[in-house]
Amino acid sequence: MPSTSKTIATKPFQIRSSTRFLPLPFYFELPELLRELHSLPSAAWCQHFNTRAYEQAWSALPLRAVGGRVDDIVPVEGGDFQDTAWLAQCPAMARVIDRFDCAKTSVRLMALGPGARILPHRDAGGALEDGLTRLHVPLQTTPDVLFCIDGEPIHFAPGQAWYLNASCEHSAYNPGPQARVHLMIDCVTNPWLQAVFDAAGGVQRPAPVYGDAAINDGNVQAVIAALRAAGQPAGLALAQRLQALAATRL
Repeated sequence: MPSTSKTIATKPFQIRSSTRFLPLPFYFELPELLRELHSLPSAAWCQHFNTRAYEQAWSALPLRAVGGRVDDIVPVEGGDFQDTAWLAQCPAMARVIDRFDCAKTSVRLMALGPGARILPHRDAGGALEDGLTRLHVPLQTTPDVLFCIDGEPIHFAPGQAWYLNASCEHSAYNPGPQARVHLMIDCVTNPWLQAVFDAAGGVQRPAPVYGDAAINDGNVQAVIAALRAAGQPAGLALAQRLQALAATRL
């Protein structure tokens, strides 16, 4: 089934320091995707490894995993991610994944069972600015299935691509009688993705002024003094760069 993309009019969301969630202008026809989803055997699904992060049933089926393993759903940073045998059986899903012009790491089908909850949590480094752009394409859902992202409820509409800033606190609840299933694609941020994000109205978190989020205008002089006191060549060079940056902030 060929996928299509189109611009979808969406409500502008209130933005804080950076975008928490964002509908992207890609829409995928569902019938063939659902046929592939329902053709996958129930034994292929793996219980989510973080059993303290949810209530009831939350499972995943790997389409890209470390070493192409079909029994491994852990998104290991820096792992050798390869397509799995399940993806080879799902050409329509493969076309959705290929629609995004970037490298991918983990790609999973994520099923939240009837009455199940994903408890509030954060995934460190899970924002576009951190190098990981996490995209969701809902395949099977109902309007009463909600994410709560930094306290704001939002329904991810089926067939559309959505960005989720996973470094924000987020949770989900499925009150319905069937599993909610999303195709979740972890993308490596690149200029193409940044351009799509910006065109859709996304706002990136400002880069740290001093190159390190732990250094700010309030403590930079103390950091400079400590580096100079240590007397190491690399530290002295860094102190000089920080002092030059601090001078521009006056």
